[in-house]
Amino acid sequence: MSGGPLWELSAVEQRRLLGAGEVSVVEVVTAHLERIEEVNPSLNAIVTLVPERALAEAARADDAKVRGEAPGPLHGLPIAIKDLVDTAGIRTTYGSPIYRDHVPAEDAPLVRRLRAAGAIVVGKTNTPEFGAGSQTFNPVFGVTRNPYDLTLTPGGSSGGAAAAVATGMLPLADGSDLGGSLRNPASFCNVVGLRPTPGRVPDAERDDLWDPLSVSGPIARTVADAALLLGALAVPDPAVPLALPEWVAPDLDGDPGDLRIAWSRDLGGLPVDPAVTAALDGVRPALERVAHVEDAEPDLAGADEVFHVLRALGFARGLAAEVRAHPDLVKETVVWNVREGLALDGERIARAQAARTEIFRRMTAFLLEYDALALPASLVPPFPVEVEWIEEIAGVRLDSYLDWMRACTRISVTAHPAISVPVAFTPAGLPVGLQLVGRYGDEAGLLRLAAAVEAAAGASTRRPAL
Repeated sequence: MSGGPLWELSAVEQRRLLGAGEVSVVEVVTAHLERIEEVNPSLNAIVTLVPERALAEAARADDAKVRGEAPGPLHGLPIAIKDLVDTAGIRTTYGSPIYRDHVPAEDAPLVRRLRAAGAIVVGKTNTPEFGAGSQTFNPVFGVTRNPYDLTLTPGGSSGGAAAAVATGMLPLADGSDLGGSLRNPASFCNVVGLRPTPGRVPDAERDDLWDPLSVSGPIARTVADAALLLGALAVPDPAVPLALPEWVAPDLDGDPGDLRIAWSRDLGGLPVDPAVTAALDGVRPALERVAHVEDAEPDLAGADEVFHVLRALGFARGLAAEVRAHPDLVKETVVWNVREGLALDGERIARAQAARTEIFRRMTAFLLEYDALALPASLVPPFPVEVEWIEEIAGVRLDSYLDWMRACTRISVTAHPAISVPVAFTPAGLPVGLQLVGRYGDEAGLLRLAAAVEAAAGASTRRPAL
């Protein structure tokens, strides 16, 4: 064990120390609670904290280990749950004033899975209202700030989780991703964010079990830590039709093999901030030490229309009742998305569903030629917290609050797993993530590649000065 504080260690190393009995769960949880007290007031990443409850759970976990009970894969690791996910007895607001005082009676399936794996829930991480948008702010808790520059956003919608992990307040965090909400904040905060294949992390309580757009996944400081958390979350569930079979965590220390990687600077002509392009161009030689890299683009024609239609359909399904009941308490972008969904006709929805099928087939065929696709995780670097969404990139005006996220939304439509890996910084010292897209259902191969890229780039070791 090094002479540094426990919170500086990776989740894998903390778990090793706990398993060996070199530290107690109470010691680990206390170290993170002290770190939260130190830096969270500057960031507003963890918005609800339950320290007494967490320490009591930690003591019970220590007692269970003494009794010889088999520890779970996350035994003793503190975690805070995204404030979109129900936690029994802990306030869950969804970032909405409608639910400012909402305390669920039961844990969501994801939380039950984390507790069963031995994680200790210490609180909730901030999110935009109903998770809408890749900038983390809401009228209940306010803005979350970027740990590399407190005047900037950490991204979103899992921005609180990413900022908390980046600063060592948590070793791991859960997040969710419909259009980039794991990958975007990971890029902005220099951490790892993995969007798994739909069904890898099943949720039997979703309002549409057939919808592959929104998924849950891990945020971590390293690829190995992300694999550790995914292993605890990826539990098959026969009640979920899209659920995948049991997942086995890969060996990340070996050679990823003779890989062929497609390199895309702009995913089919999207506008990209020059600082992002320059940063990723600078890291391409590191990727070329890991794999054979060549310029190539998948055909994602129609993906923007598919995403807009199916996202709007989901908002109409999930939030129309809230907008009707509380029109003055819901932010305008959510109201707009619900209205867009309610205005859809059957023919447009049918076309979008058919187009999604063709896009999946084209992406699957593309990834038979290449082992992975590499592209920007975000089209822009972190921007001021006062800016709700980016309206222009590289001189190109954008039509809606969704368009600046298209490096991620187009990939979401394909239903393929994707990961944002810390690889570079702009001259202003802002993180830039590389998005890697793998074959359907092959998180193991994607994580092996990501670990090799992480090691070659070396950017993940640069932590914020907080």
